[in-house]
Amino acid sequence: MSEITPERIMQLGLGFWASKALLSAIELQVFTELAGGPLDAVSLTQHLRLHPRAARDFFDTLVALGMLEREDGLYRNSPDSEQFLVRDRPHYIGGLLEMANERLYPFWGSLTEGLQTGLPQNEIKTGGAGLFEAIYGDNERLRLFLGAMTGLSMGAAKAIAEKFPWADYRTVVDVGGAQGGLLAMVCRTHKHLHGVNFDLEVVKPIFEEYIEANGLSDRVRFQPGNFFEEELPSADAITMGHILHDWSLDQKRMLLDKAYRALPDGGVLIIFEALIDDERKQNVFGLLMSLNMLIETPSGFDFTGADCAGWMREAGFRQTRVEHLAGPDSMVIGIK
Repeated sequence: MSEITPERIMQLGLGFWASKALLSAIELQVFTELAGGPLDAVSLTQHLRLHPRAARDFFDTLVALGMLEREDGLYRNSPDSEQFLVRDRPHYIGGLLEMANERLYPFWGSLTEGLQTGLPQNEIKTGGAGLFEAIYGDNERLRLFLGAMTGLSMGAAKAIAEKFPWADYRTVVDVGGAQGGLLAMVCRTHKHLHGVNFDLEVVKPIFEEYIEANGLSDRVRFQPGNFFEEELPSADAITMGHILHDWSLDQKRMLLDKAYRALPDGGVLIIFEALIDDERKQNVFGLLMSLNMLIETPSGFDFTGADCAGWMREAGFRQTRVEHLAGPDSMVIGIK
């Protein structure tokens, strides 16, 4: 029998060290600086305006974490850092991590209180605006957030475009479609499809800029609306990505009911999230995301594929199935 050691416990308990090193690197734009080419420690320290005391330890920590590479004394981005953490690149997810650094990192320090009270631990706690008010009330923050969500969901969007039988459908509405990443991926892959993003008015210019850049303005359009206050637009297919987990069970059921009403017979609803595995043992990201909903929302929570399929059947969907997409994301498909 192998010896039991505390190593795994210590790595987990002090995991915030590594997390904060990465978040600070994004805040300092280390990866964006190195996108211009490799730099030695002295030059990188000067470019980033860091104090020399811990700069080398900081850079080498990022090397050990796999975020940077070092060869002959020169630091450069690792392939995934170059792909996802350079500002103004199409797949940049740093906007979401910038928000995590600015907002979530301190809020998660109050997780114990949230578990004891069941109450959010973000700005709401001190009388401030909630998550969505904070994001959607600041155009620059909103642009970063929507771009980050596109990058973060790219793998799932690609899988939906490839795995789902889109040839059987002509129109698709993405509810809360944000920048339009899913619609762009699906409609670029399937030339016969026409799409609509149903989202808040403030999202429109960011969405239209993205869709125009993807050459899809003739087939993909924006329809402003609030899915709590209005019925959903009708289409052969309706998608909701990372939407349901923000809301209470009653609100989840209400949105599923609205989707059911908006679909024709034979129409399809696709829900995709970081679904918790049915045994609630494996998808750590999905479980932690549900704790994040405690931190950030009054009543949101994540759920299993079986949970969602059950709610769909309660709404009237006659067939349901769950399929893995990419990483922690899976989709639940309901046929009316």
